[in-house]
Amino acid sequence: MSVLVYTESEKGNFKKNAFEVASYAAAVAAEMGTTVTAVTINAQADETLGEYGVNKVLKVENDALSPFNAKAFAQVLSAAAAQEGAKVIVLSSSADTKYMAPLLAASLGAGYVPNVVEKPSSTAPFTVKRTAFSNKAFAQTQILADVKLIGVSNNAFGTVAQPTKVAIAPFEVALEEDSFSTKSTEIDKVVGKATIADADIVVSGGRGLKGPENWHMVEDLADVLGAATACSKPVSDLGWRPHGEHVGQTGKPVASNLYIAIGISGAIQHLAGVSSSKTKVVINTDPEAPFFKAADYGIVGDAFEIVPQLTEKLREFKAQNS
Repeated sequence: MSVLVYTESEKGNFKKNAFEVASYAAAVAAEMGTTVTAVTINAQADETLGEYGVNKVLKVENDALSPFNAKAFAQVLSAAAAQEGAKVIVLSSSADTKYMAPLLAASLGAGYVPNVVEKPSSTAPFTVKRTAFSNKAFAQTQILADVKLIGVSNNAFGTVAQPTKVAIAPFEVALEEDSFSTKSTEIDKVVGKATIADADIVVSGGRGLKGPENWHMVEDLADVLGAATACSKPVSDLGWRPHGEHVGQTGKPVASNLYIAIGISGAIQHLAGVSSSKTKVVINTDPEAPFFKAADYGIVGDAFEIVPQLTEKLREFKAQNS
């Protein structure tokens, strides 16, 4: 009756959150006195999961499962849970898993709690801490169902090295035709850059940049920091940046270690979407901008003067310490 964990991958490579959820599952398994079984789908180097406490990997290789399909993936995980007798299943809180999790919960009759930020405070009754009210508060939630489905918030638990001998076994599932009733016809992805979901640092711009021709300031700063770039909703609506970079409650959520907002006033929907970031820095000419109330650090001033200077100083710092 091991703890089951789904470790996400893309183009065969594990995402950063795969190692975080594996670490979380290992912590839960230690509390329960059991082991960790991971499910990988079209992933490479599965043995690396052993570095984070995984004892067994169920390796699924099926071209029909590329790209991601929520119903088909839920069927695979449901079959894995049945085989392993798993009563606790750990997922990330990515857009894909949040789409899949309710389907999996319905299939297993499980209680699902997303946005979990700590390992269970108790396993009898099973109690977890999660964010609530658009990350404005925390809730202690008991899962009373026999099967528990936990969605771990990005960057909430971190990765914990716990080298373990891992056994890898092929796992096959006869997929139902109905699982592919919804299909992806086109996928638009950012290539060659850090993604918002996986980035430790995100640099975001708003209408204060005045036009797409000035976006190089965001990109230059992001390049120095090894960060992902993002934007506010008005910027994507104006067509300055692709909608895939829109962050906030109505866009992509951000849970980075550092979030830098340039020329973003801080509408409530934007703040709700980025509030899980550990450190928030704001650069804005308006000292009354709402974002300053939520920020850890703020600079009141002209981004066209501040950002190039900040970028240059960071370049100099990196050069001196390389």
